[in-house]
Amino acid sequence: MSARPTLSASDLPALTLPKAVLFDWDNTLVTNWRCVHSATNAALDAFGLPTWTLEESYTRVRQSLRDAFPALFGEGWERARDIFYAHFEAHHLEYLDPLSGAGRLLERLAGRGVYVGVVSNKTGRFLRTEAGALGWDRWCGALVGAGDAEADKPHPAPVHLALKPSGMVPGPDVWFVGDADIDMECAHRTGCVPMMVGATPHGEGALSAFPPCATSPAATNFAPWWMRSSTPYQFLC
Repeated sequence: MSARPTLSASDLPALTLPKAVLFDWDNTLVTNWRCVHSATNAALDAFGLPTWTLEESYTRVRQSLRDAFPALFGEGWERARDIFYAHFEAHHLEYLDPLSGAGRLLERLAGRGVYVGVVSNKTGRFLRTEAGALGWDRWCGALVGAGDAEADKPHPAPVHLALKPSGMVPGPDVWFVGDADIDMECAHRTGCVPMMVGATPHGEGALSAFPPCATSPAATNFAPWWMRSSTPYQFLC
């Protein structure tokens, strides 16, 4: 396959400003993965199962807990859920670190009249607690986490719920920005523009069915006309 073109920030002003941007949370706007990893291992250890390395957690944790834990823990999944939640609730704010420039990006987007929302597979109450602790909830029209909609990402339901306060529907005027293959799948299933950030490991072939339209090292680099970023983009569509 031929090499993809790489465009510099000077090429980007021709892009249309989206009417809405929906972000994933972990590894997209913040880093809190060490706590997810630690809480998962607490549950695995309690069940006498092998614990995971951090890289294994990156590749294996995709679905929401209510979708993933029954397959992982069988009939005891609800006890595993309680162990996970207890550990996570006790420590998640200690591990919470905003990614560089992420808060400023949300502020700039909201200031330009772009609707901002979050669609995460983190439990909704934890998501909103973290956003509130950072003061970012003021820029978000909706913060939708696992358990808030009838089904979790990559199902389209949380995207519709996140856009509901805006009166908009999913489509090409909405960017979905995330770090995982499940984010790209969700974008494709809702007709949003799939934008991938970061360097989260993916399983082999995970992006072949739902490829990103563009990739970048960080979410802030998708708005250089606000952020003055010089980091190049790699456009895939």
